[in-house]
Amino acid sequence: MKHFPRWLLILLVSPLVLTAAERPRPNVLFIAIDDLRNDLGALGATYAQTPQLDAFATTARSFTHHYVQVPTCGASRCAQLRGRYPNEVAQVDNGGIALTHARWGEANLPGWFQGHGYRTHALGKITHYSGGRTGQLWNEGPEELPGAWSRSWIPETPWREAQHIMHGYANGVARTPGKTPALESFDGPDSAYPDTWIADEAVKNLRDLASSPAPWFFAVGFFKPHLPFAAPQRWFDLHAAQKIPDLDPAVAAKPTWPSTWHNSNEFRSNYSHGGRDPANDPAYARELRQAYTACVSYVDAQVGRVLAELKKIDPDGNTIVVIWGDHGFSLGEHAIWGKHCLYENALRSPLLIRSPGLVQPGTASTALVETVDIFPTLTALCGLPTPAQLDGHDLQPQLAQPTTPTAKPALAFWANGQRTIRTDRWRLIASYNAAGAAQFELFDYINDPAETKNHAAEYPEIVRDLRAQLARRPELAWPALRSTQQALSPAATPEA
Repeated sequence: MKHFPRWLLILLVSPLVLTAAERPRPNVLFIAIDDLRNDLGALGATYAQTPQLDAFATTARSFTHHYVQVPTCGASRCAQLRGRYPNEVAQVDNGGIALTHARWGEANLPGWFQGHGYRTHALGKITHYSGGRTGQLWNEGPEELPGAWSRSWIPETPWREAQHIMHGYANGVARTPGKTPALESFDGPDSAYPDTWIADEAVKNLRDLASSPAPWFFAVGFFKPHLPFAAPQRWFDLHAAQKIPDLDPAVAAKPTWPSTWHNSNEFRSNYSHGGRDPANDPAYARELRQAYTACVSYVDAQVGRVLAELKKIDPDGNTIVVIWGDHGFSLGEHAIWGKHCLYENALRSPLLIRSPGLVQPGTASTALVETVDIFPTLTALCGLPTPAQLDGHDLQPQLAQPTTPTAKPALAFWANGQRTIRTDRWRLIASYNAAGAAQFELFDYINDPAETKNHAAEYPEIVRDLRAQLARRPELAWPALRSTQQALSPAATPEA
């Protein structure tokens, strides 16, 4: 066999050897789903039918213990886009959250990607305001995240205004707060509801992006299963109300201990219930759960259409795909219908990540991970530098080996100084009672996974340890919580 000179071999091979900076950047498809609790078949749900997401899970890494930072739409998305825990009062609620965005500069996920050569598109609900506008009916006024997106929009639909598409009923009907129902089924096509229009537009945009010479970051935000629980009748028919089990009375009971319970204000104030109350009407509770589950199956189908189009334009699977629920939702657990609390069902939501060359696809990770981990994970996967100030951790160890354990506890925050820390076994919620005294709730997910009892008095040493872990994070003490630091001192006596 003829031997080539070493210099000639190097010359022939060197064009194929590219540095990380020279390799083509992978594209990213990021899908956000509003109010999606952990009820996917792939995550162990018993009656939610989600064949598209379940099929995707077989190609991805599912994180069964993913927790958001704030249990409400805009503030959770704020943490996700910043990769940071809240550090301002406005970042634990939706009211003034848009006022903080203009100060971020490129210190946000799409801004960072855009600054490193990516086209960044946001369709639907990615920030708090669908389409990204903060003015009247969310159709005008300043951008919520100025300069970060190459394009941010919603499609033209029968609902017209962005605020109406967010809470849309069938065929262009908008919500009338306090008067329109909490659930609706319409015996018509999927296009009677907004998320089909989002999927249509996402498919079209993917076809356009297929010829892009620049790498792209495309964020698609779906609305369901957010209230109102409205979907085509055929998705209701998949989940007969009489087959949906009632909650165990201990699970459905309002806490009897001093707690952070709330009265489901969004659910009760923004929708009409015709005099019915799921707290004392089991049939209505089942109808609401059926409607929620129908919305999950409906949005599952729309996500599937987007993933099918991605398969067409990228048959080799070189696109990074993230599917994320912005928070969970309680369907009567603790007598709560909604989020806006620091209990497990409000904070736990799906997170699925698929990357090229994923090891052991379809194997779930049980590691505790957080929404703030998404930003540094994506920069690492795309070969970009990672901003130094991020609070999240790169999840590549869990992508490489699903049994890699948790690297940190999960933290979450709510208004009036409430916050929580979640470990593999425990959750501590620290808050104030009406008199201003500190109070604590401790849950044991090995022996009481449904949070039916406050174990704070039973395990004072666990309370002290978890409070000490919170107290070691003074950077999280925005003005409303600075006094909480003192309350969390291990020397204080917990109130059960």
